[in-house]
Amino acid sequence: MPDGTKRILITGATGLIGTHLARALAARGDQVIALVRNVDAGRRRVPEASRHLSWSSNSTDGDWVSAMDGADAVVNLAGAPIAKRWTQEHKRIALESRTNAARNIIAAMAAAEAPPPVLVNASAVGYYGTSETEVFTEDSPPGHDFLATTCAAWEQAAVAAERLGTRVARIRIGIVLDDREGALGRLLLPYRLFVGGPVAPGTQWFPWVHVEDVVRLIIWGIDTPGASGPFNAVAPGIVRHREFSRTLGRVLHRPAFLTVPQFAIRLILGEGALILTEGQNVRAERSQAAGFRFIYPELTAALQNLLK
Repeated sequence: MPDGTKRILITGATGLIGTHLARALAARGDQVIALVRNVDAGRRRVPEASRHLSWSSNSTDGDWVSAMDGADAVVNLAGAPIAKRWTQEHKRIALESRTNAARNIIAAMAAAEAPPPVLVNASAVGYYGTSETEVFTEDSPPGHDFLATTCAAWEQAAVAAERLGTRVARIRIGIVLDDREGALGRLLLPYRLFVGGPVAPGTQWFPWVHVEDVVRLIIWGIDTPGASGPFNAVAPGIVRHREFSRTLGRVLHRPAFLTVPQFAIRLILGEGALILTEGQNVRAERSQAAGFRFIYPELTAALQNLLK
């Protein structure tokens, strides 16, 4: 490969963040290897990847294992969707898909003659639990609800790679804003139909981040030699849900006064409703102190960029 070009493996490559990340890495000349559940679908979803290898969170063999040897970095974004009804079965799947993926990736790294020197492992700001009054930074302890304990177990599984001499950066991701997918994509229709508004009570914190800044932070984690440990991927201009709704309404030139009752969210998501009905005031202190700069620190500019 040309000097400066990296060979980077991505799990969860067909997801919202994975597709944007593959595109950004390929654009700068890196060789992207997408580890996907369905190779044909992966080729359609991530055409920028130079290879598409069959993989699952429970996989312990296959071509993807040998691809670890000599790779420059692994980015682990794998995990079953969280934003759905939390049945006991889904909780089990959500936890095991994350911890098993990390363990099997590290086992493959350990078997490689030249293990990848960098692992960037996704996590979420759900690590901290929820609060209307507390401010969470990368130094804050984990919370105690299901999402917090899942994130803590996910990170603990990933940190085991450090025993191989691999640098591990843990990216705790907030609510990712993208114009087609994710939370914002689902919110746009009611606003465009003039029935948009905040989820009650509206005072809960909304730790948002532009998808481009998430991708940039992951790439920064790959490239920066000292980047290890946790880094929060949340915009500095955090807002409460009511302010988020008003700002989105202004950008779309639509009203934002119809409050969505909590019981309606609970009917859909069950216990998982806490993602929307409760929040976290999360700050990216360690990310910024280490030199990372957000392109979209404020909400209005981020929404204007996405919805232009």
